[in-house]
Amino acid sequence: MKAKVIYERDTDDIINQYIIFCKVFNEQTTQHGMIQKAVTETIRICKDRNVLREYLAQREKEVVTIMMSLFDEEQIMKSFIRSERHEAVQESARETAKKLIIKGKMSLDEIADCVPSLSLDELKELEAEIMQLA
Repeated sequence: MKAKVIYERDTDDIINQYIIFCKVFNEQTTQHGMIQKAVTETIRICKDRNVLREYLAQREKEVVTIMMSLFDEEQIMKSFIRSERHEAVQESARETAKKLIIKGKMSLDEIADCVPSLSLDELKELEAEIMQLA
């Protein structure tokens, strides 16, 4: 199997310019975060360096819109991942608390100390569920 590696060269071709654009963009998002300023600064810097200058001059608004929609999609994905992780942690905490309640060796206050992601009210609800099933 052969793989082609694309990297920045001293030539002025479109691929090289796009690679430079991406590098500038990564620098700007590192500096400013995922905000519109990172996009507008990337465009300004690239125009100043004569990187994709003609394209950016003609389609700056379009590029900003596309890049910002990518930010939106990335933020949505990050939010979804955070939410999924939180739900997994909560489910794990509920399972741990459930086991401790079933063993009956600890009070709900003690369990709350061991499983701080669940409130005392949540533990009481969990205990009531367990008692109904028993």
